[in-house]
Amino acid sequence: MALKVLPGPRFSERTTLRLGGRAQAEVHLEHPDDAEGLAQELARHAARPFVLGWGSNLLAVDAELDIAVVSLQAEGAPQETERGDVCVVCVPGGLMLPKVVNWAARQGLSGLEGLAGIPGTVGGAVAMNAGSYGRETAELLMRVRIWDAVSGVRWISPGEWTAGYRTFTPSGIAAPWLVLEAELALTPATPEAVRAAVDEVLAKKKATQPVSAATCGCVFKNPAGRSAGLMLDKLGFKGKSLGGMSFSAMHANFLVNEGRGTATAALELISKAREAVLGEFGVELELEVKVIQ
Repeated sequence: MALKVLPGPRFSERTTLRLGGRAQAEVHLEHPDDAEGLAQELARHAARPFVLGWGSNLLAVDAELDIAVVSLQAEGAPQETERGDVCVVCVPGGLMLPKVVNWAARQGLSGLEGLAGIPGTVGGAVAMNAGSYGRETAELLMRVRIWDAVSGVRWISPGEWTAGYRTFTPSGIAAPWLVLEAELALTPATPEAVRAAVDEVLAKKKATQPVSAATCGCVFKNPAGRSAGLMLDKLGFKGKSLGGMSFSAMHANFLVNEGRGTATAALELISKAREAVLGEFGVELELEVKVIQ
């Protein structure tokens, strides 16, 4: 177990949208316990710390970035700590969420089905309160083990965070903070029933979303009672392209890198979409994707 300091990665190689310049350095944790020395290591770098998981909800500009990336090893396995009417499962923050969804299906543990098809790590799912089909990550959380530069490593429980639509905020903690582990409350079921529910969600997403494209997922949050994708569709943004970037022809709220796109083109296309929706519907769309600049 040790911290590793690596050359700064290019965000174009570490994000699903495949855009972005190079960071100054990367501080990599091989184990959650390595976070005990993280604050001291980050203090040695004259750069902004930025926690990077799978990079599935990020749009980084095409420039050299004064950022020290913090990353956590994507290994380990879920561990049951309690089983009864509710099963408590402890999951490493660096583990990929799809792996956890499939593990739960094999174990006959229900609760994660609505999160099927969401890319990224468990830590990223917590930090974004990722969700779909009526299920959000925060609803399943029993405890979260986090690190921050002031308090170090500690477990927090419900009442020590606030969660909302694509937001999760530990109380009294300033960024950056890192999800080391999460305890999930799942419900015993049969593997067949859980697998069927997971497959149903995946089939729906494959039919309506560009799951195999280079995309950051949804660009905009859905305003209360409205669909960002539907408004963009009505304004002709489905399939609209600019400079190698486009809104998906399958779903107008998904931004796609067609293979030669740039962050400049992506941001211009986003700006045009926001202006159009504001002008037609009087709605100011809020970004769901996180812009790094």
